[in-house]
Amino acid sequence: MSSPADPTPLLSPSGRFPSRRLPSLTLRGAVRFLQRNTTSRRTLSDPSMLVREAAAEQLDERQGDWAYSKPVVILDTLWNLVFVVGAVGVFAMSWHEKPGVPLRLWIAGYALQCILHVVCVVVEYQRRIARRRGLQFWDGDSEQNSMVKHLESANTMFSFIWWIVGFYWVSVGGEDLIRSAPQLYWLCIVFLAFDVFFVVFCVALACFIGIAVCCCLPCIIALLYAVVDQQEGASEEDISQLPKYKFRSSGTSMTEVGTDQPLVHTLSEEDAECCICLSQYDDGVELRELPCGHHFHCSCIDKWLHINAICPLCKYNILKPTFPAREDV
Repeated sequence: MSSPADPTPLLSPSGRFPSRRLPSLTLRGAVRFLQRNTTSRRTLSDPSMLVREAAAEQLDERQGDWAYSKPVVILDTLWNLVFVVGAVGVFAMSWHEKPGVPLRLWIAGYALQCILHVVCVVVEYQRRIARRRGLQFWDGDSEQNSMVKHLESANTMFSFIWWIVGFYWVSVGGEDLIRSAPQLYWLCIVFLAFDVFFVVFCVALACFIGIAVCCCLPCIIALLYAVVDQQEGASEEDISQLPKYKFRSSGTSMTEVGTDQPLVHTLSEEDAECCICLSQYDDGVELRELPCGHHFHCSCIDKWLHINAICPLCKYNILKPTFPAREDV
């Protein structure tokens, strides 16, 4: 299938959904919009906003990997080939139809875009597989990558223009096409409508994820935790070495557990909440403190560290203990 937007598979630069820039900008924009316009004290909290922006960045960075996962590539290839086979089938059944506008030309161009898209996706998928295995796809890997990107860009621009051309021809033909070339007409309608549906679906999906990042970040973290390659973040052993604390509401303090001489940290009322789930600490709840001094619910931060071994507030890497130069911190 050929979309009037960027031909990217599932929010990535090479598929059939809108450009990967659209979801990432929507996610970060949603976070900043909520920060500027909400009156909630907890939502206006700077630390919670930093966590949500970090989550949006994490989603943005992982889009490409998910988009070129094997199931998505197979699905993307199949539905594009279905469009090509459908076009060939309708051509065979509608040889007697004589439309007043060149619908056959438009359908042929549409099918060509689908074929080019499949070629680009398969080549890019194989290149990524080879890169993960430490191999070189071919001697001119950088030239090949540049060629595929140029082909993708050309296909994207052509698909957008071609969609407008097809919409214009169908609109001009009107009821005459329904009488003179019904099969070609309805195939064009299906292709045009499918493209619009996918664009709307992607915008709605990006908005939904943006709202979830702002309002239900633990759900997003749980989803990331379920699909992420565990080697990309911290291991269970790395996380278990971080100190654990129990929160005491009397005195608003957190006491280290598992040591003979536990440390006790007194917290301010504003600091006695988890910046990930935006919940106040309950009495007796277990907390995890990172080397940078930031603390969160164990259940929240452990899943985050499995995904990415950095503090979501200050970008401190628990595996590579160096503080990045960042103005926000």
